[in-house]
Amino acid sequence: MADFTAPSRAPRFFLVDLASGRTTTHLVSHGRGSDPDHSGYVERFSNDEGSNASSAGTYRTEDYYVGKHGRSQRLEGLEPGNSNALARAIVIHGAWYVSDAIAAQHGKIGRSEGCFAFDETNGSLDEVLTRLGPGRLLYAGRFGLSV
Repeated sequence: MADFTAPSRAPRFFLVDLASGRTTTHLVSHGRGSDPDHSGYVERFSNDEGSNASSAGTYRTEDYYVGKHGRSQRLEGLEPGNSNALARAIVIHGAWYVSDAIAAQHGKIGRSEGCFAFDETNGSLDEVLTRLGPGRLLYAGRFGLSV
């Protein structure tokens, strides 16, 4: 679950193990079209191609692939607000601009083109890809969860 209520400097991606109740949190990017002033906060969601914005709603995780960001995972949007996810290439991938060091230095992390980007150096991306796997649900929006 990605809770885009929190600023990008805070862990706002939650992996929940329903069997054990265990939760881990991770930094995750949002799209630059969702935060045009680069404040670190999501101001809007969009499903439009070319918007470079994050989309809210439920996604189904699809297959893994290796692309320009290395090991990544496709997402299929299951709602009208994110139905263009496959066409927009909204995926899970690693990014140099997502890290605790960048969050500490700048008070925010970098922005994607609408993808869910994770730290590729601290094991975060690996844990997310491993624990999600194909055929799982990911939900994104504003929920007001706390870490």
